[in-house]
Amino acid sequence: MFKLIRGEIYRLFHKKSMYIYFSSLAVGYFMLAFIRSGGFREDSVITDAMNFFFLLPAMAGGFLFSAIYTDDLNSKNLITLVGFGMNKGKIVIAKFILTALFGAVIFGLAPLIHFAVYAALGCTVTAEMMAAVYMISFKYLLMTLAFAALSGIAVYGLQRTTFAIVLYILLSFNVISGLLAAALKPFAPNFAAHMMSGITDRIVAGMINGSPIVLPVAEYIIYTGIAAALSVIAFYRKEMEF
Repeated sequence: MFKLIRGEIYRLFHKKSMYIYFSSLAVGYFMLAFIRSGGFREDSVITDAMNFFFLLPAMAGGFLFSAIYTDDLNSKNLITLVGFGMNKGKIVIAKFILTALFGAVIFGLAPLIHFAVYAALGCTVTAEMMAAVYMISFKYLLMTLAFAALSGIAVYGLQRTTFAIVLYILLSFNVISGLLAAALKPFAPNFAAHMMSGITDRIVAGMINGSPIVLPVAEYIIYTGIAAALSVIAFYRKEMEF
């Protein structure tokens, strides 16, 4: 498994499209902030991070999901790994670890880019603002990892790239959770609080104000753990298509 992770890290770091894509995102972010700069207020650094970072699971996480999970389907590398005897469970775990590693880098850099852009445009950035923006970025990192784990079920169970990516995008824009919450509201009014957005909100809120986070963390682990388990089961049940 560690050889797979090392090999994938090497492949991703040599993936030119990744540098082009994220550089384009950074340029687009600067242009968007520049357009907004005429309406900056004292709290804009935080409120704009809340509004802009909402797109990160789709815009940044979507590329990661495609590069880490679905590239193997397109290149038939998944068939090669299984053909050489790689344990399917280890493949699922390795992909999640890779998503966590690269996600941590990207969601760790996003606030720095945010601060640099706003400082360049004349905003004063304080330590309190930095802490708040990093908490926002951490929330969306958690959501990205959960969405990748859930979408992995489609990757390994259906082995259809388009379906898996569409599922990930629908999850990242909260389309599926919104429909579920609306459908179940008459029967479970508090159901939204136990969807991924609500769970991560409670984790971050607890980290900020010191309230207990054991329950939401347990819910998060259960969600991702079940998703990983279902991915492994689906992978073993699905015959590889040569």
